[in-house]
Amino acid sequence: MIRTVQVTRYVTPLREGGSLPAIAEADDGFLYALKFRGAGQGSKALIAELLGGEIARILGFRVPEIVFAELDEAFGRTEPDEEIQDLLRASTGLNLALHYLSGAITFDPVVNKIDADLASRIVWLDCLLTNVDRTVRNTNMLMWHKELWLIDHGASLYFHHNWDNWQEQAVKPFVQVKDHVLLPWAARLEDAESELKVKLTDSVIQRITEQVPDEWLNNKEGVLPADAKKVYAQFLEMRIAASGVFVKEAQDARKRII
Repeated sequence: MIRTVQVTRYVTPLREGGSLPAIAEADDGFLYALKFRGAGQGSKALIAELLGGEIARILGFRVPEIVFAELDEAFGRTEPDEEIQDLLRASTGLNLALHYLSGAITFDPVVNKIDADLASRIVWLDCLLTNVDRTVRNTNMLMWHKELWLIDHGASLYFHHNWDNWQEQAVKPFVQVKDHVLLPWAARLEDAESELKVKLTDSVIQRITEQVPDEWLNNKEGVLPADAKKVYAQFLEMRIAASGVFVKEAQDARKRII
């Protein structure tokens, strides 16, 4: 089960950009990388972060603990930066946060070497999640205590920005894999598929998708929260069943670059 914490202090923005994630302190005394429902793609980025991160954890990857982060409506009233104050005001309620890995450094493929097994498993995961944001420009991986950690899955599951053709999207190859930072080292994709696919049973997928808060699943697209959760589960189940399609796409893309 995912814990819920109360945000008590806004510390500092993590980086410039539209989403303005921040380091924040919670009532349990820990620091978190806080992602706001009022920023960028809104709650859909939080849903992708939650589902992607928890699937990665089930598959054995190191992912910082994910928590629900409650933001009180009075929080941030004294914040002098108007843009941040607007963001905090728009994010009242339930947000998402990851345990902050103090002292971690960004993964650099030139400096940090990983083996074919791990590279293949990460590429397989990102093909499953349709994660477009693990590139040389932005690896979204950290080295912490000499171990590799995966972060930031908010750009995954982009099908949910257009619900009309989600069944078609579920069985499509992931052509953006050609830009994946680890693709050159992913020489064991079929082995990765055999290892990981069996861990993602329908019951596991349903348990993960059920954790998405109803308040993140508005019905602007005419989809009720319970039905939206079913779509997420069915999308992932269909994609897992058709994983051979995206494995072949990744293998073909790798051949073109090595």
